[in-house]
Amino acid sequence: MQENFILFYGLLFLVAFLYASVGHGGASGYLALMAIFTVSPAVMKPTALLLNLFVSSTAFIQFYRGRYFKWKTFWPFALSSVPLSFIGGMMAIQSSVYKKTLGILLLLPVIRFLFFSNTDPKDLKTSNLPLSLTIGGIIGLLSGMIGIGGGIILSPILLLLKWTDQKQTAAISAAFIFVNSIAGLGGQLIKGIEFNIHMLSYVAVAFIGGICGAYLGALKFPQTVLKNVLAGVLALAAYKLIFTHV
Repeated sequence: MQENFILFYGLLFLVAFLYASVGHGGASGYLALMAIFTVSPAVMKPTALLLNLFVSSTAFIQFYRGRYFKWKTFWPFALSSVPLSFIGGMMAIQSSVYKKTLGILLLLPVIRFLFFSNTDPKDLKTSNLPLSLTIGGIIGLLSGMIGIGGGIILSPILLLLKWTDQKQTAAISAAFIFVNSIAGLGGQLIKGIEFNIHMLSYVAVAFIGGICGAYLGALKFPQTVLKNVLAGVLALAAYKLIFTHV
């Protein structure tokens, strides 16, 4: 049992580190990790969003310091996503459906990390307001239902549309995750949250991992190796959630 706790906290630190290094809060990774360690979905969702708040905020600060944040691109996504994330947070999903849906969503960052190279600045396009509002609303509702911040869905969309390069995407995603996590937690508070006595220790470990990952990812590291490692971990977690009983 003690070995399992040590392994869990070690993996939690690693997940926070890797996610923060590419501008993510890590909720999808925390959810996959907790599913593998048989934490109940009722505890998984609020715990993941709480961890998201701390890790995404550290990631945003570091990428903002690097001057990668684009407010004009960010605000339409946030405007439509926040209220719908709150609504989604009040919805309950059957456990088996929840895990399969999460497994499918985990494939999105795998696709992003493995198949999207950095966009040349001269190829960047101006964001579209109606499309941004629509995308933000859809992501917000889904994020609140599953217990994620939505960055894993938003990031590949931004890169596919060529509205931002990778580090700009990381900065916008971190801010998006933060505001959606607050909204999703708010919705869950209305419905009622099952708190775990270990939540504070989870937060402490993830926060330290997030600080280290955000600093090195935003200001020091080339991100190719980190992205490939994280993609491999998420692919394994997605497989477990979709095809096995965890």
